Amino acid sequence: MIEVGQPAPPFTLRNIDKAEISLDDFRGSKTLLVFIPFPFTGICEGELCLLRDSLADLNDMDANVVVVTTTPIPSNAAWAEKNGFEFPILSDFWPHGEVVKAYGVFNDKVGAANRTTFVLDTDGIVRDVISSPDLGTPREHALYEQALAVIA
Repeated sequence: MIEVGQPAPPFTLRNIDKAEISLDDFRGSKTLLVFIPFPFTGICEGELCLLRDSLADLNDMDANVVVVTTTPIPSNAAWAEKNGFEFPILSDFWPHGEVVKAYGVFNDKVGAANRTTFVLDTDGIVRDVISSPDLGTPREHALYEQALAVIA
């Protein structure tokens, strides 16, 4: 897994509108790079709804939210529309999980990302890693603002 102090691996993936989005697009702001296992599941939906509901506070901290899933674009688009998600949800569907694997958070047993968030500074350096011990446990939301608050 990518560790604190390392540069986040670069990537380009497609969002729900099929536009290419690169990690470099978020340079200059702090970024929560949120890997989720499966859309339309209670824990993933709960986590992202909390992020959606705290987006103004995160924006006040000069932070972007970027979500990565190994799910196809149409599913991500339907999920985003259903929940009113306005942050990018990127599909790492094919080649399956290539970016998730580059970050070291691919779960071979289920073929999806582990529940892990990389907190990046304005230069794309990993400053914190927030993860849950298993797929059935949500990340502690309060840790996001705590991690962002200590980044200059």
